Amino acid sequence: MRRLSVLCAAAGVAVAAFVATSPAEAGYHLIRWQDTGLCQIWDETIPTQPWPAGSHRVSPTVATFLDALALKDHALKAGHCKW
Repeated sequence: MRRLSVLCAAAGVAVAAFVATSPAEAGYHLIRWQDTGLCQIWDETIPTQPWPAGSHRVSPTVATFLDALALKDHALKAGHCKW
């Protein structure tokens, strides 16, 4: 049992080291739901389209989630999106 725990811990450390050294490839953009006007940050690494249908893209792709959050804040203040 102890060997299994050590093996799991070593695997966790290896995965964490791999993730920390791999380059960030994520992109984010805003989508706006047509029926409610709500805006949402969409992660482009998700391989599917937003569900249910009725959303459209309202911003360019940005590199980080914080940049997307700033875009959403600007859209809220400008009145383009609802919370």
